[in-house]
Amino acid sequence: MVEQARTSLQQLIDSVPNIVDHLYNQKMTLLGTFPDLPPEFTNWRDEQHSWRHSVALFDQSYHMTNLYLSGPDIIPLLERVGVNTVKNFTAGRAKQLVACSPEGYVIGDGILFYLTDGRVKLVSRPGINNWLHFHAETGGFDVTVENDVWSVADPTRPRTVYRYEVQGPNAPALLEELNGGPLPPVKYFRIGEMTIAGRRVYFLRHGMAGTPGAELFGPWEDGPAVKAAIIEAGQRHGLRQVGSKAYITSGIEGVGWIPSPVPAVYTSPELRAYREWLPATTEEATGSLGGSFYSSNIEDYYFTPWDLGYGHLIAFDHDFIGREALEARVNDKHRVKVTLVWNGEDVTRAIGTMFQRPAGERAKFIDWPIPRYALWQYDAVCNDRGDVIGVSTTCGYISNATAILSLAAVDPEYSQPGTQVTLLWGEPRGGSEKPTVERHTQTEIRATVAPVPYADLARDYLGSERGH
Repeated sequence: MVEQARTSLQQLIDSVPNIVDHLYNQKMTLLGTFPDLPPEFTNWRDEQHSWRHSVALFDQSYHMTNLYLSGPDIIPLLERVGVNTVKNFTAGRAKQLVACSPEGYVIGDGILFYLTDGRVKLVSRPGINNWLHFHAETGGFDVTVENDVWSVADPTRPRTVYRYEVQGPNAPALLEELNGGPLPPVKYFRIGEMTIAGRRVYFLRHGMAGTPGAELFGPWEDGPAVKAAIIEAGQRHGLRQVGSKAYITSGIEGVGWIPSPVPAVYTSPELRAYREWLPATTEEATGSLGGSFYSSNIEDYYFTPWDLGYGHLIAFDHDFIGREALEARVNDKHRVKVTLVWNGEDVTRAIGTMFQRPAGERAKFIDWPIPRYALWQYDAVCNDRGDVIGVSTTCGYISNATAILSLAAVDPEYSQPGTQVTLLWGEPRGGSEKPTVERHTQTEIRATVAPVPYADLARDYLGSERGH
């Protein structure tokens, strides 16, 4: 099949010998490059410190897709797609949506906003957005879909809303100053209203970085005035704007969110119609797969909800896609999501090979603060016998922790904090053909298992908020 005929994901799969190898050597990486958001405003170390010690401003207006649903069948549609319950999901609330394949593997997750005008907005990466859009169009539901795609996919298309995160211990005081008084008493993961620079602003109360704060959003045309007011008032509270380098690392220590699991859509016979609907230009077809973990079977890259820490969200109170498969696995042994703290001496040794060995014999380059070099990065985690007992995913150097941290899913017997494991760094056979990968030699990096979230402050804050 010629290249021009690859109009759908299914046609792409049919045209290549193995979808794993296609994605493993994929030229497009989609790693943290957002229009109008510089890598750093000051320096990424101080920008990381701000969400832990003062207040950080994240401009998230460009990097997520907003999918809007309206119509009488919104709730039946969400019940069909989501593994978690939507009972009591009403206007003014937000919740996480997790979707699975018929076999019980995660396709993606995102945040639902039930807006006061009766619409529901899903803010997410493309995986679950595409999946929900497909069922809205083909499932016989009486809903209307509006899709405000992320700027990574189409930089020329204007966004409809701005979205700013104000996070950190000084965030409450800054938000009150901006509002001209106390904010409405809105509970965690509820939507409220405030006023900034004379504009009506909606806010979601939550802590993306594991600290107090809110997500502010409103019409795109109000964004510049609102942002300018935040920056001006923020100078009195130690505010720093956060660039793309620091932003990509914020979820690792704060909420422990794994943003890029491989979507489980490539193999299920029941999903053929979906793959035929999905264009070959989407992330599922163009994203890059990488890391030391390699299998020729794409299903070995799939995660269950338990692997990603979503087991507690599964609710068998409704008929959803994947319910039977998940019910059958409830009592199985599940991998556990953990934080891995990379050994500093081993990281330094790997970096040192850049000055000691000729090209091709060096360890894979470790960039700061983002060592990732693939959209879907899966590094093998091994025990002291060399057996693979899990995979490490998103990773980053966290100045607050003075260490590189990564989020991993490991076998339960290796999930206790303090457990010593080994992470295999670098790709097999000298590396793939991705432009982000140079010829290199694999190396072992010791790591210590730690909780999720990693930061004590984040665990205490999120635990108290979610308890409400």
